[in-house]
Amino acid sequence: MIITSLDQLDENKTYTYADYFLWRLKERVELFKGKIFKMSPAPARIHQEILQNLNIKFYNYFQNQPCKVYFAPFDVRLPNKNGDIFTVVQPDLCVICDLTKLDDKGCLGAPDLIVEILSPGNTKKEMKHKYSIYEESGVTEYWLVHPTDKYIQVFVLKDGIYIGLRPMIEGDIITSTTFPELNFSTTDIFTDL
Repeated sequence: MIITSLDQLDENKTYTYADYFLWRLKERVELFKGKIFKMSPAPARIHQEILQNLNIKFYNYFQNQPCKVYFAPFDVRLPNKNGDIFTVVQPDLCVICDLTKLDDKGCLGAPDLIVEILSPGNTKKEMKHKYSIYEESGVTEYWLVHPTDKYIQVFVLKDGIYIGLRPMIEGDIITSTTFPELNFSTTDIFTDL
């Protein structure tokens, strides 16, 4: 059955990617371990400006690299240990270097680097749920951007556990651990906000 409204879904039920694929919703949703999470309405202007600034930096760096950069909406399907897909997320920005993970539906498997930009109403989701999902799925590097306070938290996977690095405040030079030549001033990200 094709689902066209969130009212047709049971918030207590566990859904799979096969279910998600059939939905024709106006609202954007993500699946976290089979549970439906509504995405915030259209992102605020500040969110979009930060995403654009980051995308320019990432695009310029990766255009001559064997990796691909994608920004939301872009489905990333994260299989569990049995290969079943109960998690589908739409990161603000992601980098995939294993191009065999890409297909017409998006990415199947953990990206190498994910960036999420906090928005009002999604802080808890990003801080708790996505952090643990990305850690469990093997996302090597995870950036969490705080627009209001103008800083970026970077988490790097080591032995299956995220290690938090010193927050990069406005004016710092942020350098990717996974891609050390990807570095730029955070001022370029938070400019004109």
